This record gives sequence, C-alpha cells and structure tokens, in this order.
Amino acid sequence: MSEELISKKDLLELAGISYGQLYRWKRKDLIPEEWFVRKSTFTGQETFFPKEKILERIEKIQTMKENLSLDELADMFSPNVTNLNYTKDELIKRNIVSTAVVDFYLEQEKGSLQFNFTRMLEVFVLEKLLQSGEINLEEGKMVLQVLKDYGAEIKQKNCQLVMTRKLGMSSCLLLINSDEFHFERGTKVVATLSLMTCMEEIKAKLL
Repeated sequence: MSEELISKKDLLELAGISYGQLYRWKRKDLIPEEWFVRKSTFTGQETFFPKEKILERIEKIQTMKENLSLDELADMFSPNVTNLNYTKDELIKRNIVSTAVVDFYLEQEKGSLQFNFTRMLEVFVLEKLLQSGEINLEEGKMVLQVLKDYGAEIKQKNCQLVMTRKLGMSSCLLLINSDEFHFERGTKVVATLSLMTCMEEIKAKLL
C-alpha cells in the first residue's frame, strides 16, 4: 500500500493556510520533519506531504488552536510523555477504555491498576480494535505482545500496527517509519492503526 502525496502548493491552497503558518507549525514541532518529503520534478526540487496525514493534522491544529497555545499543541502531538499516571476507574471515566476491555487487559497482564502512558496506549489500542470487531480476543493477545515487545521504539518513531489474516492464520506487524508495505497474494489486511494518532487521541481525552 502506498501513501498518496500532495505538493506544498496544492496543500496551501486546499487547506487555506500560508507558507508562513506551515513552517511556523513545523518549527513548533506540530508537523513532523519526516512529513516534508523532497522530490525531484521537471521544475526542480519540490516538497510533498503524505496527503491524508497532513490534512488531518492541519484540521486538528486549526480546530484546537482556539483553546490551546502552540506549545500546548506541540506537547499533545509529541510522542514523549512522562509522569502521567491514572487509575483504571479514571481511564473508564475519561472514555479512554471500557470496563470489559480494561478487565481483559488486566487479566492478560496481571499488572497494577495504575496506568502510565505506555499502558494507556496498550489498552487504548486494544479498545479500538476489539470494539470495532476487527480482531478477536486471541488476536488481541497477539497485539498486546507486540506492543509490549517494542514499546521503546513506539514512543520515538512513527509506527503503524497492522493485523493480517491468511488461510485462517493471523499475524500482527509493527511498521516503523513506513509509508508503503506489501504482502503476498491472498493476505487480507484486517486492521491498520497509526499509533501516533492513538497517542494524540489519548492526550486529547486527558486535557
């Protein structure tokens, strides 16, 4: 699967923003450096962006900047989160996770009822996938294992979680800084989830 790109010129026109706004948001780390893709064209070097990601991010910035400063937005979009600690009941109250899913998570993990951001992300991903019906409980255990095995990398990089099935067999993959991936014929991609987007959604619920 390849990601559709949009040129800087078309982006500014479509989003209704100026060159100055775009690069001010970049300097504030509201838009990741890796989304600025330099490509050779017949007119020379031009900048392109992953279309779906950049338009979604700009919409969020424009919606939330009325209530949050650029620095607060940068904190929300940053993958680096420390000193967050919530109880199971607080996560349920803030609509981050349902009782059924958090109980399933705790049954597998047998851990504390206190949740740091790493554990919040794990249970939030399970919530999204299980409640959507895209995966079953056994596949949920597989997802949880992948998230735990590669937790350190998830915090620092742009990651996608991909669940596939072929001939009744499931696989869970973690793609790091990848805009394109391909599988052998007959493989069904059951679910694709941006972990960066999940982190942003959790932070928005905690504000």
